[in-house]
Amino acid sequence: MTNRQILQAMSGLMAGMFVAILAGTVVANALPRIITDLGASQSSYTWVVTSELLAMTATVPLWGKLSDLYNKKLLLQLSLGMFVVGSLLAGFSQGVELLIFSRVVQGIGAGGLTALAQVVMAAVIPPRRLGRYAGIFGAVFAVGTVAGPLIGGVLVDTSWLGWRWCFFIGVPFALLAIVLLQRTLRLPTVRREVRIDFLGAFLIVAGVCALLIWTSLAGNRFDWLSWQTAALTGGGVVLLVAAVRVESRVPEPVIPLDIFRNRTVTLTTAASLLVGVAMFGGTVFLSQYFQISLGKSPTVAGLMSLPMILGLLVSSTVAGQVISATGRWKAYLVAGAVVMTAGLGLLSTIDSGTGFGLLSLYMAVLGVGVGMLMQNLVLAAQNDVPAAELGAATSVLSFFRSMGGTIGTSVLGAILANRVATEMTRGMEEAGIPADGARAPGGAEGGVPDITALPAPVRAIVEHAYGVATADLFLIATPFALLALVAVVFIKEKPLKTTSGMERLAEEAGGAGVRGRDVPEQRPAAGAPEAGGETGREPAAPVG
Repeated sequence: MTNRQILQAMSGLMAGMFVAILAGTVVANALPRIITDLGASQSSYTWVVTSELLAMTATVPLWGKLSDLYNKKLLLQLSLGMFVVGSLLAGFSQGVELLIFSRVVQGIGAGGLTALAQVVMAAVIPPRRLGRYAGIFGAVFAVGTVAGPLIGGVLVDTSWLGWRWCFFIGVPFALLAIVLLQRTLRLPTVRREVRIDFLGAFLIVAGVCALLIWTSLAGNRFDWLSWQTAALTGGGVVLLVAAVRVESRVPEPVIPLDIFRNRTVTLTTAASLLVGVAMFGGTVFLSQYFQISLGKSPTVAGLMSLPMILGLLVSSTVAGQVISATGRWKAYLVAGAVVMTAGLGLLSTIDSGTGFGLLSLYMAVLGVGVGMLMQNLVLAAQNDVPAAELGAATSVLSFFRSMGGTIGTSVLGAILANRVATEMTRGMEEAGIPADGARAPGGAEGGVPDITALPAPVRAIVEHAYGVATADLFLIATPFALLALVAVVFIKEKPLKTTSGMERLAEEAGGAGVRGRDVPEQRPAAGAPEAGGETGREPAAPVG
């Protein structure tokens, strides 16, 4: 594909990726209003958040494996279609039960978009050229992650729109992505025998969901040390052990275990998990810090995140361009991990009196580090696996990054709640305010206290408590970033390949078949156009 054709196809991929990220972040500031309008119990609050995240995280490996077996373009459009259906159901929900179900549908579609966008990129773009495009995707990821709460806050604060548009807003982008992909993306069709590991898929999804439900609800709905914890963790571990046993024996495993024999895949997977814990676990509470500790509105809180977006946008784009020009990538992984660790360390010094200028600098440092690191981990792994396993390897990295973010958010959220309660109790006692005054800032579970409605002495105590607690979260996240740095240091730099995934698959098929099965050999004649080239014709005997 020419650069023009790649950019055209990427426009659809970027639109799809944006709506996938937006689905999980746009409701952050809208949930208290949603729960109130639907008349739901507070126990539903957590499930509206976690249902989408659970479905997305658990299905990423399945989408990745399917992309190694079926037509990637068809799967992309299917995931976008599921996202549209889920979004419409959520927007028109009149009860919380339908809303939670629709969030599951949204999550399944978002899981496909998260995994498949990067798989398709690797299929059509050689690793040597992938850096410049990966930087753009990193920027889209950052914008969707940080701008989601801003968009949600604006929609909720706008009387003639309301919270339902938090779900409707993604529909036009998804429909646009479907049209763009249909017109611009040209991928060959897989034609080989397929055996789907349904048992392995069920065991993986069930085991992961059990562990994620535990980390989401422990410390909130039940104690960390309780029979619920024992049941969920024990059941999850048993299911995952059974999944490993099944995956090691079936001919078409959902997650090929032998890819972990590859040192690069193992180390990038570990780094992705740690980045998820450090980056998402720490930054997801920044919006709450802006609103409670600094007393900003939801809209202003979203705008205050712009320095981190800009840092990530600049670093991911520049690093991608330089990597494509030089072919050297490890230095940017190491530098990104160092800068990310420094950014988290700096943010661990904030409090309720930190000025916006200093806060912006700290967030920009964190954004620069994440921008150099996150997307280039995928590039390193894709460059070092057989083309037949691109989908599995890419989805494994996305899966562990999402799981790290989910675990980090849940655990750090529990730590935040305990730290806030401790600081507020201490502040109340020192101020001579009765102990039940600590419940005054309450409100909806997980919601944002109404700072303006509090008496001045209590307001100062609450602001201080959330400032101290948020700083502690970044301090706890810093060692995880440091461990990610250790993992990155041990990755061996290898030259970036100059052929795309489709071209490499044709070469592998011509040499020894793909994973032991016969695949039609594809060797274009000299001067013949590539699949999806200017002529737009498919090859005579296409492969996946």
